[in-house]
Amino acid sequence: MLTLPAFEWLRPANLDDALAHLANHAAESLVVAGGTDAVPNLKHRLHEPRWIVHLGRLDELRFVRESEGALSIGPLVTLSAIARHEGIRRDFPSLARAASLVASPQIRNMGTLGGNLCLDTRCTYYNQTYFWRDALGFCLKKDGVRCHVVPQGRRCVAAHSSDVSPVLISLDASVDISNARGSRTVPVDEFFVGDGVHNNVLVPGELVTRVTIPAASRGLRAAYQKLRPRAAIDFPMLSVAFAARVSDGGCEHARLVVSALGAKPRRIGGLDALVKGRPLDDALGEALAEAAYRQCRPLTNVAYDDAYRHEMVPVFVRRAVREAGGIA
Repeated sequence: MLTLPAFEWLRPANLDDALAHLANHAAESLVVAGGTDAVPNLKHRLHEPRWIVHLGRLDELRFVRESEGALSIGPLVTLSAIARHEGIRRDFPSLARAASLVASPQIRNMGTLGGNLCLDTRCTYYNQTYFWRDALGFCLKKDGVRCHVVPQGRRCVAAHSSDVSPVLISLDASVDISNARGSRTVPVDEFFVGDGVHNNVLVPGELVTRVTIPAASRGLRAAYQKLRPRAAIDFPMLSVAFAARVSDGGCEHARLVVSALGAKPRRIGGLDALVKGRPLDDALGEALAEAAYRQCRPLTNVAYDDAYRHEMVPVFVRRAVREAGGIA
């Protein structure tokens, strides 16, 4: 049986109390909300904090607010609440779909938007018990100095496994980040960095306090597709988010994001020349599939064949374009 390490439990009553604690003890603290990913990692000794800071009492971070200018969602809103919210299903169906495909109903009832956005990266050499990792030799992400996936690499290539993140990038969303001194806003497209040890821009003492999707993203033709071994429970081994603005039968612009292959989602470049004025049909899907196939290079960072995942990139891009275009 895997047991939890010893820690002190802290349950702040409000955001100011949480940020005040993190201002002084961020390096020794692990922030949790639903805890659906953090608890297994604690049992594997991937995290060994002095304090667990549980955000469950922070009702000020649990909201969905619709306005003419934007949709704002608090980071403590559960994934199941996002999946069934009428306004999100109406205006941003790809986000509702992505939330609905996370793990199982029990996990979606506990897991939160902020937790999935800030989900720790995963790797076949990292997400193991302490005994397993000690026997093999610790990796660059935890306790070691060598990457077992890319032995000469200086950066961790553990896979980004969030479902909501590629969709938020495709919808041009942003996140508000706060600490004890103030706050800042960062586009989700710039929130992630290509190092699996810590793959986002949060620095010690900071928390995500709001996710905002601009009103301009309402009415986009959007889709989310996910490849995984089982249709429940499993993390993605490939995910694709697509969103396009269509007017008079032709695309004005589009965003295509492929994720779960490296430490951060990959936004496919050069789309404007491919989509401008073209309808959302199979021909466009084929063009986008070829572009994504050329730009994506899966690594052996999860327990699935990298060549197979590469071949599935164009398949799932085509499916996403067909979904967005309403093609049966």
